[in-house]
Amino acid sequence: MTMMKVLKGSVAALALSASVASAADVEVLHWWTSGGEAAALNVLKEDLQGKGIGWVDMPVAGGGGEAAMTALRARVTASDAPTAVQMLGFDIQDWAAEGALGNLNEVAAAEGWDAVVPAALQAFAKYDGNWISAPVNVHSTNWVWINKAALDAAGGKAPTSWEELVAVLDAMKANGITPLGHGGQAWQDATVFDAVVLSLGGDFYKASMIDLDAGALGGAQMAEAFNRLIKLSSYVDANFSGRDWNLASAMVINGEAGMQMMGDWAKGEFLKAGKAPGADFVCIRFPGTQGSVTFNSDQFAMFGVNSDDKRAAQAQMASSVMNPGFQSAFNVVKGSVPARTDVPNDAFDDCGKKGMADLAEANSAGNLYGSMAHGHAAPAAVKNAVYDVVTAAFNGQYADGAAAAAALASAVAAAK
Repeated sequence: MTMMKVLKGSVAALALSASVASAADVEVLHWWTSGGEAAALNVLKEDLQGKGIGWVDMPVAGGGGEAAMTALRARVTASDAPTAVQMLGFDIQDWAAEGALGNLNEVAAAEGWDAVVPAALQAFAKYDGNWISAPVNVHSTNWVWINKAALDAAGGKAPTSWEELVAVLDAMKANGITPLGHGGQAWQDATVFDAVVLSLGGDFYKASMIDLDAGALGGAQMAEAFNRLIKLSSYVDANFSGRDWNLASAMVINGEAGMQMMGDWAKGEFLKAGKAPGADFVCIRFPGTQGSVTFNSDQFAMFGVNSDDKRAAQAQMASSVMNPGFQSAFNVVKGSVPARTDVPNDAFDDCGKKGMADLAEANSAGNLYGSMAHGHAAPAAVKNAVYDVVTAAFNGQYADGAAAAAALASAVAAAK
C-alpha cells in the first residue's frame, strides 16, 4: 500500500469519526498508538468520561508525529479541524500564527498556569502572550535504556563517558547480541544525534542546534559529533531500517539488544512489559550529558470551534490535562515527567524520580534545551534539513564526520 493511500485512508477515517461527534465530545488527533502510549492516553480518556465528556479518537500511527500533521492539514483544508490535537514545539506556534487555535487564557488564569509551568514550555504553549495549548508532560530525550542482564554480562558498569560507552557496546557485540536497538527512521536517527551533540557541551548544543551558528554547525566539534554518530551506527543490526521505535524497545526488553538511545517514552514500553527499573533495566543519561536535558513537551492545542458547548468541552479538557493529580497519574504511565513544577514525585519509580530531579537541575542551571529532533529547537524547515543530513550520515553516505558537518552547515543555511 502506498503512503498516499495510507494517508487518504487516515483522513477518511478521521472525517468519519468527526461526523459522529456530539457537542459535548472532544475529537482528539494524536499519534500515541504503542502499548505504553495507549495505556497513558487511557488515563486522560477515563478522566474526561468521568466528567461527562465523550472522546472521539483519531489515532494516526507514526512515532514522530509527521503523519499526524499531514492528516491534520487535510482536515483543516477541508474546514473540518479536530477540537484538540497533540502537538510539539514549533508546530504549535505555526498553527497559532495561522489563527487556527483557540484561546485558553480564562482557564489558565483561573488555575494559575503561569506560576507552575516552566518558561521553556510556555514559549511553545503561548502565542502573543495568550495560552493556546495545555502541556501534558515534559519528555527528556537524552536517555539510554539498557537491558540489565546484558549490562551485567558486559561488565556491569553503566557507562559515564564516550569511551566507556564504546567499551560496553563492544562487549555486548562480543557477547552475541545486537548492541544498539534502533529503528532507522529520520526522527530516531536525529534523537541519537541530539544526545551526541549535547554530550560535547551544552554551549555547543545551543550554538549549533538552537542558535544555528554556522561555525558551530560546520566546525571541528560537529565533525566529531558526526564521527561518533557514524561509530554508533556500526552497532545496529542489519534490519534496522524502517523499524518503529517501540519495536527497538522490545528488542532491549527481550534481551535481543543491549541498549536503546531514546526519549523517556521508551520507559512506558518497559513498564507495560512488566519490567522494573534497576532489576530488569537501567536508565542513564547519555554519557556526558548529566546535568543537561534536551526536551520535548506533548501539548494539546485546541482548535477554534464555533459553539459554546464545544468551547466548554475544550476548557474542561485543558483543565483536566493540567490537573496535578492527572499529571502525576498520566506521566507515571507514560514515562515522562509532569509539565507542572508542583507535582510530588511520590508515585514515580526510580527512573521517574531521576527524570524529575534532572529536569529541575537543568532548569535551574539554564541547561534545559529544546530538542532539535523533536521540533523544539528550530522550525520545521530547519529540522527537516538536519534530519536529511543526519540520516545520510547514519547510513554511511559521507566519507567522514567533517564532510557531514560541512553538509549540515550548508543544509541549514539553505533552510533558514
